[in-house]
Amino acid sequence: MSDVLPPCPQCSSPYAYEMGALLVCPECAHEWSAEATESEEPQEKAIKDSVGNVLADGDSVTIVKDLKVKGQAQSIKVGTKVRNIRLVNGVDGHDIDCKVDGFGPMQLKSSVVKKV
Repeated sequence: MSDVLPPCPQCSSPYAYEMGALLVCPECAHEWSAEATESEEPQEKAIKDSVGNVLADGDSVTIVKDLKVKGQAQSIKVGTKVRNIRLVNGVDGHDIDCKVDGFGPMQLKSSVVKKV
C-alpha cells in the first residue's frame, strides 16, 4: 500500500485514516476496505432524468415541475423546454448546466427534468 491514502469514495475527503483493515473518513464516518479501493476502476455514473432515461451532453429536456428561482419574481413553469444541456458534477445534486430562456444560465437537478 502506498504512503498516501485514497480519498473517501462517498464525500471525497482527503483526511481518511486506517483503522485495522478498514479505511475511515472522519468527516462523513464512511468505512471501506483498502483492498476494494485498489482493485476498483473509476466508473462513470450515468445521470438519469425523473423517469429513468439516461441523459447525455447536448440533449433537450423539459421541466416536470414548477421551479422557484432565487432573485426572480417568476418561476420556471412545467413544460419549459431546455436545449443543449451539459452534464457536470455540481453542488447539492445540481448535475445539469444549461441556459433557460428568460432566466439565463443556471444549474438544474436531473430529478426535475424529463428527456425529450
